Amino acid sequence: MTSSGSTRIAPELRTLWTVEPLNRLRTYLSFVRFSHSVFALPFALTGALLALQSSFVQGGAEGRPLPARELWWRLLWIVIAMVSARSAAMGFNRLVDAGYDARNPRTAMRELPRGAMTRREAIAFIVAAVVVFVASAWALGWICFVLSPVALGIVFWYSLAKRYTAYTQFFLALAMAVAPVGGWLAAGGPIGALEPWLLGAAIGAWVGGFDILYACQDIDCDRQAGLRSIPVRFGVRQSLLMSRVMHVIAVACLAALAAVADLGPLYLAGVAVVGVLLVYEQSLVSEQDLSQVKRAFDLNGYVGILYFLATAASLYVR
Repeated sequence: MTSSGSTRIAPELRTLWTVEPLNRLRTYLSFVRFSHSVFALPFALTGALLALQSSFVQGGAEGRPLPARELWWRLLWIVIAMVSARSAAMGFNRLVDAGYDARNPRTAMRELPRGAMTRREAIAFIVAAVVVFVASAWALGWICFVLSPVALGIVFWYSLAKRYTAYTQFFLALAMAVAPVGGWLAAGGPIGALEPWLLGAAIGAWVGGFDILYACQDIDCDRQAGLRSIPVRFGVRQSLLMSRVMHVIAVACLAALAAVADLGPLYLAGVAVVGVLLVYEQSLVSEQDLSQVKRAFDLNGYVGILYFLATAASLYVR
C-alpha cells in the first residue's frame, strides 16, 4: 500500500519541483521585463566594438589588439554588466512605484501590485543584481569599477525623478546614454574619444523620444497621482513634437558617427533603415489616437539589434 502510494506521489512531486522554479523564474524575468534588455545592450556592444576597432586597451598608451581569449571574456562581462545594471534599475523602479502601479489600470497587474512577488523578494533581487553589476565592473577594470556607483546612481534616480521634475524622460535618456560609453570604456577605449559620446547622445535621444510616447498613455493617471512628466507638463501635442525632434537628433548623431569612426556605406544603410523604423513608429501615434503606443514601443526592440548588426557588418567588411 505504502509502496503503491509512493509510486503515485513521486511523479507529482517531481513535476512540482520542476514547475515551481520555472514559474518563479518567469515571474522574476517578467518583473524586470528581461526582454527589454535589447534596448541598451546592442548599443553597449557597439561601443565595445568601436573601441576594439580603434586597437586600444585599457592602460596601454600606445594601444594593441586584444588577444582573442581576453576579447571574448571582456564581451561576456560587458553583457553581464549591462543586464545586471538594467535589472537592478528596473527592479528598483517597480519597487518604488508599486503603490502608483496599483492605482493605474494599465500597470495594476504587475508582479508587486497583484502579489505575485513580495517586497522582500524584490529587494533581494535588486541587491543581487547590484552585486553582480559591481563584480562585473571590477572584472572589466578599475575605471569601470570606480564609475559603477555613478552608473547605478543615474539609473536609480530615473525612478524617483517623476516625483520632482517634469523632465523625467530626459533622465531615462541620460541613464541609457551611459550604456555605449560604458561599453567603450569596458573594451579599453580612451575616455577622451568622440565616438562613445556621439553614440551615447544617439541612444539617449532615441530612448528619451520613445519614452515620451510611452508616457503619453499615462497622462491622466499621472496627473491624478501628482506625478510629473513631459506629457503632464506640456500636453500630448507638444510632447509628440519633442519626441519626433529627439528621434531626428538620434539619427543625426548616428550618421555623424560614420565620419568620426570612419564607417562605410553599409553602416549608413543601416542608419537609414533605423530612420525609416523611427518614422514608422512616430506615424503610429497621434494626439487623437494613442491606442498604438505599445505597438510603437515594441518596434524599438528591432532598432538596437539592427543598428548593432549594421555596425558589426560594416566593421567586419572593412
